[in-house]
Amino acid sequence: VAVYMFILPGFHATTFLAVTIVTIQAFDVFRFVSKTNAEISRFLDAAKYADFGQQFKLDGMGAGFAELGETFTVILDRFQAARATQETELRHLKALVEHVPVPLMSVHTNGIITLWNNAARRLFGSTHISKLAHLQSFGKSFCKDIATLKPGTRHLTTLTVDGIDQQIALGATQIIISGASEKLISLQDIQSELDIVQLQAWQDLVRVLTHEIMNSVTPVASLAKTAVDLVDDASKKLGENHAALEELQDVKDAVSTVAKRSDNLMQFVSSYRQLTRLPRPDKSEIQIKDLFDHVTRLATHNWDQKKITLTTKIEPPELNFTADRDMLEQILINLLKNTTQALEDQTNGAVSLTARITRQGRIALELTDNGPGIPADITRQIFVPFFTTKSDGSGVGLALTRQVMIAHGGSVTHTTPKGGGCKFTLTF
Repeated sequence: VAVYMFILPGFHATTFLAVTIVTIQAFDVFRFVSKTNAEISRFLDAAKYADFGQQFKLDGMGAGFAELGETFTVILDRFQAARATQETELRHLKALVEHVPVPLMSVHTNGIITLWNNAARRLFGSTHISKLAHLQSFGKSFCKDIATLKPGTRHLTTLTVDGIDQQIALGATQIIISGASEKLISLQDIQSELDIVQLQAWQDLVRVLTHEIMNSVTPVASLAKTAVDLVDDASKKLGENHAALEELQDVKDAVSTVAKRSDNLMQFVSSYRQLTRLPRPDKSEIQIKDLFDHVTRLATHNWDQKKITLTTKIEPPELNFTADRDMLEQILINLLKNTTQALEDQTNGAVSLTARITRQGRIALELTDNGPGIPADITRQIFVPFFTTKSDGSGVGLALTRQVMIAHGGSVTHTTPKGGGCKFTLTF
């Protein structure tokens, strides 16, 4: 109409009015399109940056804007619900991985290491682990086994923490994500399980042996004592028959020896029954300083005469932990007595009793002496029941110490210090 009025002569006012109307309509269309584009752009930015707090209330802005705003809001709500579901699942998976009792870590192709859960971080303690080279502080063979472990295989290795060896079962799986490959490794500490299984086997063996030996020895001891009494009665009846009395005396001596050895054997067997009858630990909070003061007073009263010096060290000084005090006092006293015997022939005996927190956050009690030490060829046997190198030993002490520590969920280990001597470590 504006063009037609413009062509016809004489309709200037009508032409101006028509052009004005066209201009207003064009501006309105431009504003409408710009507003639509702005809302679409705002919606796409909200979706792009996961800004689900954006609101699209477009009522009163013209035809179609209310429906457009409602559609945008519904789509963002669905995006938000999907994202919330994904985050919930992700948090659930992370929580599961964090609380898996088996340590998990990834070794990437560039040698970078990622520790995935609390168990892995506890295994390596305070040591920062971010690449393969950091594992060398836990043993060169351990680092090499981790680096060369093939996916789909299992391998038994030794992890050394604070001088204490732990048996670790390794398992590897290859994972490829977005073209990047990594090796997921599980590190299962099987030392405690090995100790428990071995201890159970020894307990079963000791239980059977003590039962059979006691059944066999008890009647022998009883009959031997009865025979001694019969010999005494027969001696009284013979009167002055010296030849017969001498023969009866020989019989009495032989039977008495059998009776005495039978009693000794029964006592020896009875001492082993405690290996199979150890009660559950009655745990309570223990101040280590009080514990050390008490056991050293009981076990080192004559060390001044033997010229044995004792040093104690507790880091931090107020360190405490939870254990059965009676059991712990007994095994510490036994260890100190063993140390006294080891330093019997030395004039410069030195013993140190220390308590500290390991890199894994565990409590370690260490008893070290500068004695002759334990020969390397028998160090693996010293915790075995019945094994002893002493002529009057029973082989119960260290075996019982090991059983007490296993009952506490800990371990006892023996190492040889660099300067020689002997070192026992109780780890809780």
